Amino acid sequence: MFKKVLIVDDYDVVNEGVLTVLNTKGVINVEKAQYCDDAFLKLKKADLDKEPFDLLITDLSFKEDFHEGEILSGDELVIAVRGYGLTLPIIVYSMEDRLQRVRTLINKYNVNAYVCKGRRSSLELGQAILDIQDKKIFLSPQVQNALSPHASLEIQDYDINLINYLSQGLSQSDISTLLEQQNITPRSLSSIEKRLNKLKVDFKAKNVTHLVAIVKDLGLI
Repeated sequence: MFKKVLIVDDYDVVNEGVLTVLNTKGVINVEKAQYCDDAFLKLKKADLDKEPFDLLITDLSFKEDFHEGEILSGDELVIAVRGYGLTLPIIVYSMEDRLQRVRTLINKYNVNAYVCKGRRSSLELGQAILDIQDKKIFLSPQVQNALSPHASLEIQDYDINLINYLSQGLSQSDISTLLEQQNITPRSLSSIEKRLNKLKVDFKAKNVTHLVAIVKDLGLI
């Protein structure tokens, strides 16, 4: 059972809800932070004091206010935590349900659970805690496709942008011109066509329209 947990969320009502779930799981030693910089300092200090946290629960989005900081999002906090060398389990607890973002956090930064805020989030958060203790990854139903075979394909931000432009009705020629204006490479019409053909093969799409539909269904755009 987890003994020392840090909750990072800028809304008190969310913090209290998470605290209630932890208490039902027998976790009493819980600290809270409303800013990512403060959370990172708490984590580092606890590590230096040889009294480390053994679970981090963090939101991804934080509302801007007068407080200035270097770590402004939960994504950045996760990256900072892993970059510092802390290996404690991390639960992301967020309204965000874009699969590409979920996949990156799970596969690249070893996040252990991704719980979507909603009507069943308290139950799912409780289950996530149990699954992590059993060395399992937990994903809310809304984002379970993040680890599907299609979603695990190597798809880059460049690819996401191409498909997103297509979904907005832009032609490949329009996209080439737009990328040139943004000084993004590769931007030639032939390069864009080759990349889209590869994506069609990877996602088993019959045509570009089908590719856009598949990627939308997966929540990547």
